[in-house]
Amino acid sequence: MDFDLSPAHELTRRTVREFAEGEVAPVAEELDRNKAFPYEIVAKLGQLNLMGIPFPEEYGGGGGDTLAYALAVEELTRVDSSVAITLCAHTSLGTQPIYLFGSEQQKREWLPRLCSGERLGAFGLTEPEAGSDAGNTRTRARLEHGEWVIDGAKQFITNAGTEISGIVCITAVTGPRDHAGATERTATARPDLKEISNLIVPNGTPGYEPGEPYRKMGWNASDTRPLSFSECRVPEANLLGPRGAGFRQFLHILDIGRIGVAAMGVGLAQGALDQALAYAKQRVAFGKPISKFQAIQGKLADMATEIEAARLLVYKAAREKDAGRNFTLTAAQAKLKTGRLAVRCAEEAVQIHGGYGFIEEYPVCRFYRDAKILTIGEGTDEVQQMVIARALGA
Repeated sequence: MDFDLSPAHELTRRTVREFAEGEVAPVAEELDRNKAFPYEIVAKLGQLNLMGIPFPEEYGGGGGDTLAYALAVEELTRVDSSVAITLCAHTSLGTQPIYLFGSEQQKREWLPRLCSGERLGAFGLTEPEAGSDAGNTRTRARLEHGEWVIDGAKQFITNAGTEISGIVCITAVTGPRDHAGATERTATARPDLKEISNLIVPNGTPGYEPGEPYRKMGWNASDTRPLSFSECRVPEANLLGPRGAGFRQFLHILDIGRIGVAAMGVGLAQGALDQALAYAKQRVAFGKPISKFQAIQGKLADMATEIEAARLLVYKAAREKDAGRNFTLTAAQAKLKTGRLAVRCAEEAVQIHGGYGFIEEYPVCRFYRDAKILTIGEGTDEVQQMVIARALGA
């Protein structure tokens, strides 16, 4: 068992760390304060082949693997979560469905633009009544004269409303469930589910309207908004994979996405520790740096130990996926562990900073606001517990 990263993975880590510290860190607070989308940073990420890390070079991707992708996400989140989630949602959720389930024509049309960062991808799954119960999709699409006519709404969607947003891959009910073909056309044993399919909807399509961005607790420099579809027409060829396979498809996409979000949890926790340690070493109280006090040392030691354990869990999930093994259980465990850890480490970092931790000029304040969503997005902690329990046979 080898715990060392390969030279290629070390190069990825070092490259992204240098970029995050040199390009992202100096502007992160300003972007957050102004709620400004990081267009220049996304363009530079594209130039570094980081917007399509895990996709083949023949489609314009970086030719890397899931571990390289997790390393990049971790390093970005050490500095800023808004930039990290922009890359994460684009890669795991927006681009991955086209790569995994798209036709060769769909791949050739969209992947080069997505992998280069010229266009952003989004994934439209969550609805007002279909959050944790993701199969309760209400958005509908009917086939009419060679076109899918879409009506419905999505919410909490990332990357769909920017100037460079290219497509959103959405789930929609495309008809009643075909019980005769249930094995191939559905991915669940629940007899009450309708037939769900995934469709590509390009930005600018008439009838598709991104709503106003949400006012959020954190991730202020990322794009999150509701979407509406009213008599929105896309070609029949915009179907992703077989009709009725949407439920199975999005469950697989969520598994992949959990590795990315788990990497974000490790990155945020590490960033919080970095900031807390640096502050504790220079903050003097009672005649010596507060890092010399046992109470502070205990916090730092616990944070460092938990982060290392969580990091190994994330890397294990990535390696399982890259090896072609089932990674559903490990990804859910990693996501559950790292989300909670990010919240705890951010809180401890604020505590170590004392009053300054409550001031927006210090990164830990932003980290504290950004951390909580990691226990909610990509499946709540309670959903992860359900997935883990089922995987254990409970």
